[in-house]
Amino acid sequence: MEHYTIVLVILGLIILLTAFAERLNWSSPIFLIISGIAFSFVPGFKSVHIDSEVIFLLVLPPLLFDAAIKIPQKDLKEQFSTIGALAFGLVFLTTLGIGLLCRYMIPGMTWSLAFLLGAILAATDAVAAIGVTKNLGLSHKTSVILEGESLLNDASALVAYQFALASVAGAAFIWWKAGLTFLMLIAGGGLLGMLMAFAMGFLLRIVRHNATAVNSFLLLAPFVTYLLAEEIRVSGVIAVVVLGFVISSKGKIHFSEKMNLQSENIWDMVIFLLNGMIFILIGLELKEVISDLDKNSLALYCLYALIITIAAIAIRAWRIFTFKKTIERGLTNPRFNKGGRISEINRISVEESIIISLSGMRGIVSLAIALALPLTMHDGSPFPLRAEILFITFMVILYSVVGQGLLLPMVIKRLLPPL
Repeated sequence: MEHYTIVLVILGLIILLTAFAERLNWSSPIFLIISGIAFSFVPGFKSVHIDSEVIFLLVLPPLLFDAAIKIPQKDLKEQFSTIGALAFGLVFLTTLGIGLLCRYMIPGMTWSLAFLLGAILAATDAVAAIGVTKNLGLSHKTSVILEGESLLNDASALVAYQFALASVAGAAFIWWKAGLTFLMLIAGGGLLGMLMAFAMGFLLRIVRHNATAVNSFLLLAPFVTYLLAEEIRVSGVIAVVVLGFVISSKGKIHFSEKMNLQSENIWDMVIFLLNGMIFILIGLELKEVISDLDKNSLALYCLYALIITIAAIAIRAWRIFTFKKTIERGLTNPRFNKGGRISEINRISVEESIIISLSGMRGIVSLAIALALPLTMHDGSPFPLRAEILFITFMVILYSVVGQGLLLPMVIKRLLPPL
């Protein structure tokens, strides 16, 4: 009963705080996180512990599914070269860059732990970026790139995390084996997503005249798909995304406009509550995060997190601007444009490159991965620097959502002409 009451209170706060933020024309992600932090220190308000399995099994699947259904597939295909460079290449580059920085900056940080922290912080959260930039005149191309990146980069970060965690436990890291495993996870997830989409198509055709049954199956689909993917050890992220892509391409064919609209309204409500819960829970988690950390070292680890946040932005900006040069070279010199894969529509302006560079915010996936760290090693000894890694992750999320979230609207207003 106590947990039930807490959930109801949090849901009520989400609705009230989001409405209040929109009325004041404030960014709801920033407002919810700050409110969560404030509530966590209210006397009598019990600290909230986020279970990583709840995030991966109950929160992530519907968010991925909804984004995959709504993103325009034609635009996604057109911008896939840029999205792929961010969702795959940039994730591993960020893991490497943050790992190198942490190894030499943080005392006691081994190579394995440093790359583990890098993997935790490699994935970005477009929910925060889109929430912050809402109604600020972000170009359609920029939105597609950010949303497409967030659909795919979680899979890359989770693979990097698994190998880094195994390395901490003493397993040898073999590059070719890691690459092969990554490809198998992606391919397996894609295949499962397609099979589940075909199965869903069969079920939806049977109940296509019953709107309640259709929407119920659609709500269940991402959860079942993600759970199956985890059971057979393939990428649940890719499986759910592919499921959403296929159902999206068939939805308007099999269902009436009225049923599509009803389904969209249901999903809008679900996603609204989940997004709000994500950000307020991040804030509420602060008290829990600092409980196991030496209070005398809080300021120092806040500084470490700030340096890591700046480094992550710098790595992202470097990757985006080098990829921009690659596109320009392909457009001006046919030798570097094999198969004509690069077209004018792939060109990214300097303004768009700056905005995308500053939109690499970390979010709930990074926190969930950090919370999933084991408490002890195989020999029963405490997991090294677990509290420190968790606190740094929290602070990087806070710096990126709040700091970049406050900076980004000002940059957009300076770079883009008023609507």
